[in-house]
Amino acid sequence: MTKGQSASLSPDTSVTVHAPAKINLILRILDRRSDGYHNLWSIMHTVALEDAVTMRVTPSQRGIRLACNLEGLSVDHTNLVSKAASAVLDHARLSIGVDIELHKRVPMGAGLGGGSSDAAATILGLNQSLKLGWSREKMAEVGQALGSDVAFFLFAPSAIVSGRGESVRPVTIEGVRWVVLVNPMFGIETKWAYRELAATRSAVRQLSADHGELDRRDRITWDQVTASVENDFEIPVFARHPRLGEIKRFLLKRGAQFALLSGSGATVFGLFDEESTAQRAGAELAQDAELNLFVVPTCSGPLRMS
Repeated sequence: MTKGQSASLSPDTSVTVHAPAKINLILRILDRRSDGYHNLWSIMHTVALEDAVTMRVTPSQRGIRLACNLEGLSVDHTNLVSKAASAVLDHARLSIGVDIELHKRVPMGAGLGGGSSDAAATILGLNQSLKLGWSREKMAEVGQALGSDVAFFLFAPSAIVSGRGESVRPVTIEGVRWVVLVNPMFGIETKWAYRELAATRSAVRQLSADHGELDRRDRITWDQVTASVENDFEIPVFARHPRLGEIKRFLLKRGAQFALLSGSGATVFGLFDEESTAQRAGAELAQDAELNLFVVPTCSGPLRMS
């Protein structure tokens, strides 16, 4: 079947893919590339705060129809889910319809990769629904054109990500931890964060010896991660938004193994050994009506379908 022809597929039952948020356990922003983007080096991990993307193929129709539970989120062709669905159909040379329902829980513009995760979930779900048989590498290739974090989610739950985000190497981080995600209900524009970072640092630091050692490993312990946590965006972002630094200090005082800004923000997270300690810290912060609070475990497997 070539592009432009109607599909002869039979409609499948709907497929739902659960799209988790991610946290950056380490995020280094390195040199600027010739394409205008920056090289980065990061260890990312998914956490059990999930959106849900439900897809149904409609062979008798054409076009992508997207609905979302959030009224403020665009559901036209500019949405990453719509872009991901279009990319899959283009690569598969299919001219069919797809109905998609997006249920959002992950805050937007929060440094948690919600949009990228939704896009990855769409690619994974359509690969299943359309029986394309694509490998993770093929799906990641399609996703990489949509956004820097999309490829990571197809190799979840944890990976070392480098380059612009296209280089993803899965690693195992042994054991589950509990994460308190604290979102201040405002977003931080990624472009602004990069501009501020460039304006506030005098030089680009290379990867440390500890980070270089982690880069060579296939298995990492949480103690090794804790000894090397870092996010280059913290200095400029905390300077503009001191409240985020206060949240980090609060989480550390309440027993977090470490606390860090995720991505370019604005979410700050604390990582805890015990659920009870994490729940107590979350309960205290939940008293502030200006904060979005989630207490969730780290994920232990890939994106799941139902």
